[in-house]
Amino acid sequence: MEPGKRLLSLDTLRGFDMIFIMGFASVISYVCALFPGGESCWLETQMHHVAWDGLRHHDTIFPLFLFIAGVSFPFSYAKQVSKGASRKSVYWKIFKRGLLLFFFGLVYNGLFKLQVSTLRIYSVLARIGFAWMFAALLFINFKPKVRAVIAAAILIGYWLLLKIPAPDSTAGPLTLEGNLVGYIDRMLIPNHLLTKGVFDPEGLLSLLPAIVTAMLGMFTGEFVRIDDGKISGGKKSLYMALAAVAMLVVGLVWSLDFPINKKLWSSTFTLVVGAYSLGLFALFYYLIDVRGWKGWTKFFEVVGLNSITIYMAQRIFNFRGVSDFFLNGLAKLCPEPVGNLILACGYFLVSWLFLWFLYKKKVFLKV
Repeated sequence: MEPGKRLLSLDTLRGFDMIFIMGFASVISYVCALFPGGESCWLETQMHHVAWDGLRHHDTIFPLFLFIAGVSFPFSYAKQVSKGASRKSVYWKIFKRGLLLFFFGLVYNGLFKLQVSTLRIYSVLARIGFAWMFAALLFINFKPKVRAVIAAAILIGYWLLLKIPAPDSTAGPLTLEGNLVGYIDRMLIPNHLLTKGVFDPEGLLSLLPAIVTAMLGMFTGEFVRIDDGKISGGKKSLYMALAAVAMLVVGLVWSLDFPINKKLWSSTFTLVVGAYSLGLFALFYYLIDVRGWKGWTKFFEVVGLNSITIYMAQRIFNFRGVSDFFLNGLAKLCPEPVGNLILACGYFLVSWLFLWFLYKKKVFLKV
């Protein structure tokens, strides 16, 4: 593709990913609830995480975002190099981004409540920041073949590690109580976990396969950057789709021994959701950047360009209160399922309008 060209498909896909955690998942759930048995239908269940093993759509949101962050890096790195950035400045930007996301994660977890003794240390943002940071360091220091070997070694090594049961439990090594991920965190920071003294889904050891998720995105970005004169956009989309199918097959076969599990970020979860992420990106890239079908992208682009902003803003600002102020009266006049849907749509609309205002003012939080 052309040097310096921004991938609209990437911003659009990031926006598509983020709408599910800014209220759209609730909208779908309440739409389902309008129909008999809809509260427990397949589509409604996809809007929630699985309890342990398995996979639903809601489990793909986090790793897809990390994958997208990975896709972006080869472009930003090439831009820095073209501007003559020194190695030192590149390293500084990588470390700064990782540490800033870790800090934002602490803020999200309630840092300013000043309850340091029980503050949750791990977070979604810290996982994104550190997984991306280590993947970026590997990207600028090793060639693709070496990185591919490293990625495979991490996934296989993690699988073998998780066969070891936690020394403080008699439960199986892949259970909530008996896994090595939880054991390490219980030994290190027992009072700073999501479930105090038990387990944290963004634990230290499970950072390893998450690094591979970011690496998969970087492999993808590196491939898309190949000049279109060598490989056309259409062929790139096809090759990415085929690679997604191959990863999916490997992940599903492997899951017979190592279950797909988001909370452990199992190697099979990494591959299966990596396949989903790559396949979805291939589709968006083909439709938007290859075929040029861009008329529908603005709605998602508004979200995608301020994704960290909306993630933090929902924690800090009372969008629900704004929605209720305007729509609560109308919602009370309607049957409860309809009223719930009205309020859910209102929350989603308020969140989107907040981002649209920032978009129009060209205000973007970049980390």
